[in-house]
This record gives sequence, C-alpha cells and structure tokens, in this order.
Amino acid sequence: MRLEEYWGVGPKTADKLETELGVADAVDAIESADVRALVDAGISRGRATRILRRANGGEGMDALATDDARAVYKELVALAAGHAVTPGAADRIRVRTPLTDRDEMRERLDDVQAARETWVRFGEETRQAVLDTFDAHDDAGDSQRAAVETALALQDVVGDDAGVFAAVTALDTDALEDAADALRYLDGDGVADGADAKLDRLREHARALERLERDTFDVLEAVRSQGVEGTEEFREAFVQYVASETDVEPRRVRNAAEPDATDAADFVSTTLRALADDVREDESDREEAVAAELRGAISNARDEVDAAVSAVGDLAVDVSLARFAEAYDLTRPEFVDADAIAVENARNLSLAADGSDVQPVTYAVGDHSLDPPTGDRVAVLTGANSGGKTTLLETLCQVAVLAAMGLPVPADRVELGPVDSVVFHRRHASFNAGVLEATLNSVVPPLAAGDRTLMLVDEFEAITEPGSAADLLHGLVTLTVDEQALGVFVTHLADDLEPLPDVARTDGIFAEGLSQDLDLLVDYQPRFGTVGKSTPEFIVSRLVADASDRAERAGYETLARAVGEEAVQRTLADAKWTE
Repeated sequence: MRLEEYWGVGPKTADKLETELGVADAVDAIESADVRALVDAGISRGRATRILRRANGGEGMDALATDDARAVYKELVALAAGHAVTPGAADRIRVRTPLTDRDEMRERLDDVQAARETWVRFGEETRQAVLDTFDAHDDAGDSQRAAVETALALQDVVGDDAGVFAAVTALDTDALEDAADALRYLDGDGVADGADAKLDRLREHARALERLERDTFDVLEAVRSQGVEGTEEFREAFVQYVASETDVEPRRVRNAAEPDATDAADFVSTTLRALADDVREDESDREEAVAAELRGAISNARDEVDAAVSAVGDLAVDVSLARFAEAYDLTRPEFVDADAIAVENARNLSLAADGSDVQPVTYAVGDHSLDPPTGDRVAVLTGANSGGKTTLLETLCQVAVLAAMGLPVPADRVELGPVDSVVFHRRHASFNAGVLEATLNSVVPPLAAGDRTLMLVDEFEAITEPGSAADLLHGLVTLTVDEQALGVFVTHLADDLEPLPDVARTDGIFAEGLSQDLDLLVDYQPRFGTVGKSTPEFIVSRLVADASDRAERAGYETLARAVGEEAVQRTLADAKWTE
C-alpha cells in the first residue's frame, strides 16, 4: 500500500521513509508499531508515536471524543512509560491505545496481572538483577542481538521460579549462545574483530602494509641505512625489514617482489603495493568465509532467535506495566454488562504521581453492586470551590481509559459497563460564542450518534451566561438520559436545573473550614442526594487573614460583610483553635 494512506504520513514523511527504509520495510515498521525504526529513519519520536497510534489503534483513539479525554490518555501512557524497563518498552507503551473489544482488554489485563504476580514474588535482589539485565543489553543496537543476550542473561537471573519469564527460560540455551556469538561479530559493516584469529591476523598485516605503502621513501632509507651492497643484498634486506615491520612471512614478501623494477624506489613501491593487494584479497576471502559461517549459526538457531525477539519484547512491556501497577497499587476492573461506572476508594493518579496526599473517593452512576446509589444514569455534582469536583471527573476518566487499554485502575474495586465514547470536558474560562460552539460540537455528536457514552462535563456554565448555561446544561442532562448514556456534570447551578429527570440525582462535596495554616479543609467524598455548598466565606476568610496591606484587608472585609461577616469571623476563630 502507499505510505501516504497512513494517518499522519504526508509526502515529505513518505519520501523520507522510502529513502531510509524502503516501502516494504516502512510498511512493516508501521504495522508492527516499531517506533525505533521510524525514529532511526529520521522521524521525530512524537510524530512516529502519533502515526503508530492511529495505524494500530485508530478506533480506540476515536473513542476519546474530546481533547481533554485525549490529554488524560497521553498523561496516563507517559506515566506508565516512566516505569519501562527499556526504551523500546517505553515506546511500545506510548503507542498502546484503548481497545474496542472487551476480550482483548481482558487478555491484556491477564498479561499484566501474571507479570505483576511474578514480579511481586521475586525478591528485591532478583528484581534489581532483572532491571540491570534489561538495561545492560538494550543498547546492543541490533534488536536480535539485544534480545538473545537479554534472554540468556535472564535465564541465569530468574532460575526455576520463572512465572511469566518461562517464555524466555524455555528457550534452547545452547542454540542461543551460538547465535549470540554470531550476532555479536556479524554486523552491518561485515565481520567484527575477534570473530576469527586468522582474519584478525590478516587485518593486522593489511593495516601494517598500508602504513608502509604510505611511507615508501622511509622504507627505502631504512633498508639502505643497513649498509647493504648490490641488488640481491638489498632485496633480502628489504624482505627482512618488511617481515619484521608487518609480521608477514618472509616467504610471502619474496613471492610478491617485483622482478623487473627499474630502480630501488620502484622495487620498494611496486612490491609493497602487490603484497598489500594480495593480503587484502586473502582478508576479503577469509571474511566472506567467516561471515558465511556466522550466518549459518544464526540460521541454525533462527527459530530460537525469533522466539527470543518476541518473548523478550513482550516481557519487557509486561514487566514495565506490572511495575506501573505495583507502584500505584492498581486493581483489575470488573467488566459488567450493565451501563455503569462505579469506583470504590478511587485515587487520582496525577495527584499520586506528584506525591500528593490523595483521599480515596467512592462514586458511581448506572446499575452496579457497590455502595453508592444505583440506577441513576446521571449525577449532578455540586459543592465547595477547590473541593475536588474536577479531580473526581478526571479520576473517572482515568479509570475508563485505563480499563479500555487493558490496564488495571487506581481503585480498590471497579465495575465498568461498555463504553464506546469518553467525553471529558474540563472547565475552560473562555466566555465567547466560539468556545461555546466548539464545546457543543465536541460533546453532543457522540451522544447523538447513539454510542454508549460516558459524559464527564465540568462547569459548563463557564463558557456562557448563567441563564443560558443552565438551560443548555439541563438539555445536556436530558439528552444524556434520553440516549441511554451515563454522565457526571459538575456545576454551581444545581438549583437552576430542577426538575431533573427521574434517573438523575444531585450530589455534593462539602468544605468543613480552614486549618490553622488557613488551608481549606474538604471532605472530598461526595454526599449522595445532597446539594453541596460553595462556601465562599472560607475563601474570603483566608484572604482577610493573609492580607498584610491595610487597604487590601479593608477590601476583603467588605467582601466578608457581603458573604456574611459572622460566618467569616466564626471561620477564622475555628481555624485559630483547630489542632
């Protein structure tokens, strides 16, 4: 097929790939998601990754229906790739996309779970030895050599308790060792030094003769300086000199001697040239014979070499993802047939990766068996400023995307129904018609298409005036219910959305005051069926307390009177005595 038929491959990229790889090899690289091959051909790593994602998982990428959903996906793959045991494994993780087939999701989860069980069972010393092994051999250059050397080293490291490493430990060690020697010495430039003693000697002779060829005048002077007399004595002195300087046998030097030279200088230059050509020819013949022997060794072990390449590559990815899952204590999601997304003690991975303290949250919409209310297709989430509402939406998006990728999720338990499209919309404070139109164009089509859609929409009112925002948001909630989709909508306009459809509920997150350090104290666990309060008095209280400028403080005190001076004073008093 034509390279330009692939997403993201324009004329310039196609020309570069064809020049560097050839069309057939370029197609193979794209179809096999080989990031390294495209990067080596001169394509930037980011562009190569985008091309391969679309080529190998276009439908899954289409399921990420908004820019914000795709941003969450990119953050997740980057986070997972950060635990990769090799650069190649990191590339394969970055190319991994959401799937559309649940059986494939389960197969990926099986692989990660098996790798994690093995990884956890290994002791710390074995785990470090495995990491050192991958690190030591990944830079071998040739993927076959790296895979074979890694497989042999891993066989020594993991021993009998192989687990998922059995695909490597079961390989024929003797065949791999023969192939490793051959691959080590056979490279793109021919046969490397050390492969064959005779070839090495011929190369040393050739290099020494080339030095003498460049300095024939010095050779001539060195021979004459011995005080030789007559032609025959000169010839023999020359033979002995060349033999001593190059380690070439005197007999071979004599055989190359020019019989019809016009003078001593002609004799020296002509003989050295003939001798060097003769040695180079022997070198070439010997290299060809050694290369044939090495290729034969590789051919004899071809099945084991191919198996090593496949097993080591897959194992590197699985171990990388196992380390990712173990680092964040991820859990296998339960795929259910009902429309639902339900999480128990879910944690936001972005916050966890930053080292922040994360309060686990339990939440759900749809039909499920967890503790939150069941049967509601839509939840309207309300509550305190900086109360974690957007973080909860992002967490639900992370759960949905990771599960679709066949990866465990950051929660103690998850039930997830079929999801065709993830519509995640963060709050964007751009108050104009263009932003409103673009937002509606991104969130409505998946619903209207009848897909099983997960709607996660944050503060829709930020992009248009409150009255119209409430009407539009009510319409989105209604459309979500009518299209049998699931949705969580964050808003401060809950009262303006009444009456909600029967299968919709309102939940609230509550701030509980300020700490002694004037940090907002929030219970991030939503209270179901309750409208949350924005509690602006807490924010104003902090501003009053922090103000050092008298005029600024007076301004904040005016705001305090507007939101309730008594509430502000009570908040400041509570903060002072909070322990």
